[in-house]
Amino acid sequence: MKLEDYSKEQLLERKAVLEEEIAEFASRGLSLDLSRGKPEAGQLDLSTPMLSILKEGDYYDEEGTDCRNYIGGLEGLPEVRRLFGEMLGVPPELVIPGGNSSLNMIHDALCRAFLFGPLPGFTPWCKLPEVKFICPVPGYDWHFHTCEDFGIRMLSVPIGEDGPDMDRIEELVKDPAVKGMICVPMYGNPSGVTFSDEVVRRLAQMETAAPDFRLFWDNAYCVHHLYDEEENRDHLANIYEACQACGHEDRVLMFTSTSKITFAGSGICAAAMSPANRAEALRTMTYQLVNYDKLNQLRHIRFLPDMAAVDALMKKHAAILRPKFERVTQILEETIAPLGIGHWHKPRGGYFICFYAMPGCAKRIVSICREAGVTLTPAGAAYPYDTDPEDSAIRIAPSYAAMGDLEKVMELFPKAVELASVEKLLG
Repeated sequence: MKLEDYSKEQLLERKAVLEEEIAEFASRGLSLDLSRGKPEAGQLDLSTPMLSILKEGDYYDEEGTDCRNYIGGLEGLPEVRRLFGEMLGVPPELVIPGGNSSLNMIHDALCRAFLFGPLPGFTPWCKLPEVKFICPVPGYDWHFHTCEDFGIRMLSVPIGEDGPDMDRIEELVKDPAVKGMICVPMYGNPSGVTFSDEVVRRLAQMETAAPDFRLFWDNAYCVHHLYDEEENRDHLANIYEACQACGHEDRVLMFTSTSKITFAGSGICAAAMSPANRAEALRTMTYQLVNYDKLNQLRHIRFLPDMAAVDALMKKHAAILRPKFERVTQILEETIAPLGIGHWHKPRGGYFICFYAMPGCAKRIVSICREAGVTLTPAGAAYPYDTDPEDSAIRIAPSYAAMGDLEKVMELFPKAVELASVEKLLG
């Protein structure tokens, strides 16, 4: 029976029962945190051998560069460029390996556009009256806070099962002040959605009023599949090849990292872009640093010499993560689905499940959980300016908690959803 079909008396009775059950849960004094998508310790253990992988004398890349020294410059190790090129689907000569943070490379790319313009001949964005970015939602909160810090006006576009609303995007890019779009196109944070081939094609070919429009393509989860079989994995079309085919090869800036492949915060990252974009990036980086950490690049390439090694490691990650994701969705299907008070996308990879409550209930659900000892990502965080107009989306991050703790969270969460929904229906 759907909750909306309950009589007022039934709702009041259910409210009393739920309040008692939630109070009992709170009395246990638990402190559980599902607010961030962090790897658990068992996942980090998978890469521990990398810490001692460099033996005495083994400090040289394939070209004989001594990675302990300044020699080598900004272009990074050739074998690392090759690996990231394969990961992102581009030739290695388009790759710039970085340090430990793809977010840092995204921030630097924005800085370059604001200070110098995306390419020579374009007006630096800091000299424009206004800069606007398209932001598919729900999306990555760090992207939105970064845009806010730059004074970029963010334009929300909803994500469906195939990706963002392209009709809306194609209308927005008619405004010359719309200079870009920032997104996680595969196993999105937190939507879990992968952009369809049609969405990728339309993003590549659409005509934009701004000739310096840029797609910030944060492909953070490009190898983060939950299932081993190809037919059970999402597949993302190659955005660079699509842009090239449409004569827009300068449009896309791609980013990724190993932060949830090896060590969170101690991995390596990379950006990939057209020859013109890459040359300009390297020019403006010349006096920013001598080189990134080549020893960390060398450690990683010894541990992960090719995509076969990456896939083998990611299957071990999946074996840890998959049961958690399946348990969360199983409980949601058993408790929430019959009541008709929420829906969610069942992801086949990534780090998040996005739960959509009845409109107007997300903040209340998060508050109920917090008061009972469970910390979730704040409601609204997956939207620009921390404002979800529907007050509906809640990001669930199952990865870090042990299975036992996750079971406890999912004992509480459906009750919180139901109580907030009952209160909403009672008005």
